[in-house]
Amino acid sequence: MPYQHILIIKENKYAVVQFNRPEVLNALNIKLMEELADALEALDKDDEVRCVILTGNEKAFAAGADIKEMADASAVTMYLEDRFARWDRIRKIKKPIIAAVSGFALGGGCELSMTCDIIIASETAKFGQPEINIGVMPGAGGTQRLTRAVGKAKAMEIVLTGNMITAQEALQWGLINKIVPVEYYLQEAKNVAKEIAGKPPLAVRLAKEAVLKAFDTTIEGGLEYERRNFYLLFASDDQKEGMKAFVEKRKPEGKGR
Repeated sequence: MPYQHILIIKENKYAVVQFNRPEVLNALNIKLMEELADALEALDKDDEVRCVILTGNEKAFAAGADIKEMADASAVTMYLEDRFARWDRIRKIKKPIIAAVSGFALGGGCELSMTCDIIIASETAKFGQPEINIGVMPGAGGTQRLTRAVGKAKAMEIVLTGNMITAQEALQWGLINKIVPVEYYLQEAKNVAKEIAGKPPLAVRLAKEAVLKAFDTTIEGGLEYERRNFYLLFASDDQKEGMKAFVEKRKPEGKGR
């Protein structure tokens, strides 16, 4: 289906979803987030797609929420709009999502990058949660995911000062996976997506689930969940093909079954 604020390109078993509001640095308004949730859910059901890349442009991944939509809102209006329901839908996507970030990833843009499973950044990338500067605070997971990624001390500094951090600081603190020159950031994300897309799809999905489970359960609960997924994969054709190929010293052909 056609979208107004995002562009989608499918390549080599992965898809690239690009935000398309360059005139406002890809500010995340309700319409864009609705389109994004719809698109990701459709791609999650698409057997031709095994991995998804989210990206903006060289100037901005996304510079935050669209403040014009919220400036005059009341608490009741914000509650009834339930704008974070779209974020909950994105969080439930089963396929791996890679953020390819260049330029500004601020506020909602930073939070959206953190909902992804891997973050590839250009040398110009800047991350931050500047909501404090306009009298609010992160509301789409910024206080929670950032703290889990960089620890309490750094998260407090970023959230309470509203200051941006560089790609190098983000890498040093464990927020992102890799930094590459700006002209290569999207290609590097595609390289990672292509590699993941070449793995057995069921194993990739269940491994992603297990890693994410570590954030909301005890070590005992996480280990139990991990083992359940491990055992479950022995019911798949991919496991039989993967181990047979290993023994026969050839490349396996995962079918996602």
